[in-house]
Amino acid sequence: MKIPSSTWQHAASAAAVADSQPAPRVQPLKIGPLVVDPPVLQAPMAGFTNFAYRQIVRQFGGAGLQATEMVHAKGFLWLENEADELPERLWGVAEEARPLAVQIWDNDPATLAEVGAKLAHEFRVSVVDINFGCPVKQVTEKAHSGSYLLRYPDRVGAIVERVVAACAPTPVTAKIRLGCSRSSMNAIEIAQVVEQAGGAALTVHGRTAADFFSGSADWDRISEIKPHLKRIPLIGNGDLASPAAVLNAFARYDVDGVMIARAALNKPWLFAQVKAALAGEPVPPDPTLEDERSLLLHHYSLVCERFGESKGTVLMRKYACCYAQGRAGAREFRTRVSKVASPAEFHLVVEESFPR
Repeated sequence: MKIPSSTWQHAASAAAVADSQPAPRVQPLKIGPLVVDPPVLQAPMAGFTNFAYRQIVRQFGGAGLQATEMVHAKGFLWLENEADELPERLWGVAEEARPLAVQIWDNDPATLAEVGAKLAHEFRVSVVDINFGCPVKQVTEKAHSGSYLLRYPDRVGAIVERVVAACAPTPVTAKIRLGCSRSSMNAIEIAQVVEQAGGAALTVHGRTAADFFSGSADWDRISEIKPHLKRIPLIGNGDLASPAAVLNAFARYDVDGVMIARAALNKPWLFAQVKAALAGEPVPPDPTLEDERSLLLHHYSLVCERFGESKGTVLMRKYACCYAQGRAGAREFRTRVSKVASPAEFHLVVEESFPR
């Protein structure tokens, strides 16, 4: 399987970035000793950014730093001690190409520090990232973690300080939201706490936890944080769905890097397009329908290699739905592929929905 195809690779005749927007001067991002170039990060997304997805993004190229799904620290230790196994979300991490960040979550400094140390010193990951931004109830209300912790800056500081000490010299970063709600946006305070505790970089999603993913990301609020940081880079996240949006973020807002999330689930080649745009080069076009079909089947084979055909087919349903985004007949395809239970059914639906 060639990714990208020769048609996609040779894009000399491709149109320039939308609106003919000039590429801003963007410098490589430094996260501690790690140089991230281009300063474009692939976001950790629970249930999606597993080894198979990361492999596909890496084959297209363009992401300066990739990240795993978030790993529950307490669950990590329980599996290791009680079942002598690792969390499923660490599939492929040990042998995977670097640089690579692993994101962890919990609310206990000691537990997070223990897991962070294992990731830094045994797995030798490039970055240990701490999640202070997840808004889902299972993480916030039930586990008092993720964005729930934004209401307790001292706790955030204690966690970051403990994890930084345990992981040294591996850099430790944090990902946050603007606050828990629109009436309690304390991202500036949290940013200063993270920096003072030894964090090496901060990523800010431009929504509050209460917003979840509704409305638009507030990049003005993200940008307001930068003057309050003395030494660490600020990475903006939210609504970056095209090369033009990334160029605009760098041109208009005071950020050192950007993180691309949900848009790249539908278009894993987006990072390569962004890299070209930032370099002032012609932006490769989206893959053809035939290329997308081949890509989807390749993704499926990677998942099945790890989990077997039965479980792999079920797990692949949600990924397959992403590939149909923006395509004619997308609704029918999602309806059909969300019910497949065997390789034969999966291949039939794909072949009929992505004809040669």
